[in-house]
Amino acid sequence: MTAAGGTDAAVAGARPAALQSGWRWLPLAVAVVLVDQLSKGWIERSFALYDSVAVLPVLDITRLHNAGAAFSFLAGAGGWQRWAFTVLALVVSAAILVWLRGIAARSQVALASGLALILGGALGNVLDRIEHGHVVDFIHVHWGRAYFPAFNIADAAITVGAGLLLLDALLDWRRERTSERKGRH
Repeated sequence: MTAAGGTDAAVAGARPAALQSGWRWLPLAVAVVLVDQLSKGWIERSFALYDSVAVLPVLDITRLHNAGAAFSFLAGAGGWQRWAFTVLALVVSAAILVWLRGIAARSQVALASGLALILGGALGNVLDRIEHGHVVDFIHVHWGRAYFPAFNIADAAITVGAGLLLLDALLDWRRERTSERKGRH
C-alpha cells in the first residue's frame, strides 16, 4: 500500500505507458548519438583525412570517410546511396520506435537496450550523411598488416545492439524450449 491508500501496482499503472515501454531506453539512444557526434567532431577538428595515430599495437585512430554502408558497400556508386541509406536508416529508426513502444521496459532489457543502441547508431550515421554526404570513421583495428574496415561509435553501437537482439532471441528460444519440456512432463 502507498501513503495515498493505493497499491504499488496501481501507482505503476498510473505511470505513462511510454515510461513502462521500451521508450524508457530512449536516453541510451540519445547518449549514443551525442557521444558519436562529439567523437566525430573531435576527429574532424584534430585530424586531416587519412591522418593516423597508433594508440595500441592493434588499434589506430585514422580519419576516413565512408560514402557507402558497412564495409564501404556501394561507396563508389555515384552519390545516390547517400539518400538511399539515409531514407533506409530513417525508416528503420521509425520502425524501432514503434517496436520499442510495445516492449515491456523492465522484462525485456536485452531487446529494448539493443534496439536503443541500434537506433542511436543509425541516427548518428544519418546525421553524418545529411551534413557531409559520408560517414566519418576513425576506429581502425588491425592485426599486423590485416586491417578491419574502420568504424565509429555509431557503428559499434549498432553492432552491440545487434548482438543484444541475437542474445534476446536465443534466451527466448531457450525459455520456450524449457517451457515445452515442462509441459510434456
